[in-house]
Amino acid sequence: MGIIITIGREFGSGGRELGRRLAEQLNIEYYDKEIISEIAQHTSLSEKYVTQVLERQPHTLYPIVVGHSFNTFNQYYYLQLQSVFRAQIKIINDMSEKSDCVIIGRCADFILRDKNPYRIFVYADLDSRLKRCRSRSPEGEHLTDKQLKKQILRIDKDRARFYRYFTGKKWGSRENYDICINTSNIVIKDIVPVLAKMFK
Repeated sequence: MGIIITIGREFGSGGRELGRRLAEQLNIEYYDKEIISEIAQHTSLSEKYVTQVLERQPHTLYPIVVGHSFNTFNQYYYLQLQSVFRAQIKIINDMSEKSDCVIIGRCADFILRDKNPYRIFVYADLDSRLKRCRSRSPEGEHLTDKQLKKQILRIDKDRARFYRYFTGKKWGSRENYDICINTSNIVIKDIVPVLAKMFK
């Protein structure tokens, strides 16, 4: 079995950047939003809807199906939800079998648990996450600090709910991970070379 690294992360903690840089350092594949596109192709659901399912509490959502009306498919909601789950499991397993890789989020740590992945969780204090989100916010976005903090906490809450729904485990709980990294006071690009040595 090769190297499989899964990364869970609080919103704004820099987990995605850490994963991308780590994959580059190790010269292995990096999977993130590609998973959404693959699921959408497998299920004929829109990428927007698949994203909502994977990042929010499932039973609060309704399907947006490519090429079909809402009313026609409302009765098949739960079948579609299960279809997304099954596609996610298959795609993540397929990706992990093709080559060494880093996979961001998507409950990959749980899905690949029988393959003994290195499970990383990235977190940071709220002020640090606020600052990081500000530095990466789209031009023209004018959220107050209060609004942005509320958005950060909502996204984390949605991720925690989905993780619990899918795995039965507590998202971010240290016993579910091999390494937990606090990025509040560190520069991500500086710690990646040190972290990469663990996998070489």
